[in-house]
Amino acid sequence: MPRVIGIDPGTVSLDICGLEAGRVFLDETIPTEDALADPALILGLLERTAPLDLVVGPSGYGLPLTNARDLTESDIRLACLAPRGESSGIGGLSSLMRALVSSPAQVVMTPGVVHLTSVPSHRKINRVDMGTADKVCAVTLAIHEHTRRRSCAPRDVSFILLELGGAFTAAIAVEQGRIVDGLGGSSGPIGAMASGALDGEVAFLAGQVTKQMIFSGGALAVSGMPDARAEAVAEVTTPARQKALEGYLESIVKAVATLAISAPSARSVVLSGRLAKVATIRGGLMSRLSRTLPGVTVEALTGIATVAKHAAQGAAILADGLAGGSAAEVVQTLGIREATGTVLDHLYVITPEAARQRLGI
Repeated sequence: MPRVIGIDPGTVSLDICGLEAGRVFLDETIPTEDALADPALILGLLERTAPLDLVVGPSGYGLPLTNARDLTESDIRLACLAPRGESSGIGGLSSLMRALVSSPAQVVMTPGVVHLTSVPSHRKINRVDMGTADKVCAVTLAIHEHTRRRSCAPRDVSFILLELGGAFTAAIAVEQGRIVDGLGGSSGPIGAMASGALDGEVAFLAGQVTKQMIFSGGALAVSGMPDARAEAVAEVTTPARQKALEGYLESIVKAVATLAISAPSARSVVLSGRLAKVATIRGGLMSRLSRTLPGVTVEALTGIATVAKHAAQGAAILADGLAGGSAAEVVQTLGIREATGTVLDHLYVITPEAARQRLGI
């Protein structure tokens, strides 16, 4: 049975989960700032845990299934959506991706939602962030958990996943075991740190939309605590904090209602991510969703590890499936190997060629 590792580079922490024959043997978290400043930390960890059959590496906005040894500079910039020298956002991830090129372990980069052929092309119009690669990993964990709990096939699983991260909030629609739509963190609901979908007129008034702006303007900023920990979103002690929490929760419910159109069989909403553990947020979503979508159940992912985030656990399950382990049917149903294209293929507001120039490729 495979011995694999999954890595999730979140905004706050970089998490690592290892599975051997389906059982957790590695469960760690490292501050993202430390991990990106010294990629040798991750390379050393992979060496210490060898031999490994496969590693699902940090993939940013995603790529069609790609061996890290085959990565080009264009691939890295497309995955990070950052020109050379850009360190804001996930631009700093590029140094870790470059380091993994020389890793003796077999490391693969995996797709984001926009790369999946299960998402109809008309839903991709002028879209880039429909859900980054780590959101696909979180979905993998959710499908795996559903099939185990209900003793069913992946094709019998439909739900809407809410990834309530430390910076962004994303929503992904799953219909019959396949991802069919998504609202990524920079195009979806309000996040703890990030504003979510940006009004075009606000972008015009800003004059220039920087990577840093994409990571700002969220619920914490509304509450007057832009530098507070993400969990502070739930601490309502002032009118500003009340407004922030109401805006955060309502925007998430709107996202679920929107994606219900794309996943008509979905009768459950699955919560994952850092803020899914916060009782006030979980309870607030349950009460609002029950009023908006009667009959829909809300449940938080249990997961398979204790420390590593859900996306890292899902990355490990994805690696297991790609390596022929027990999750192979989940991975096959998701169509990970059939993913294709780039994040720039569906742009009409600007041309893909202009976007490439912006990235310097």
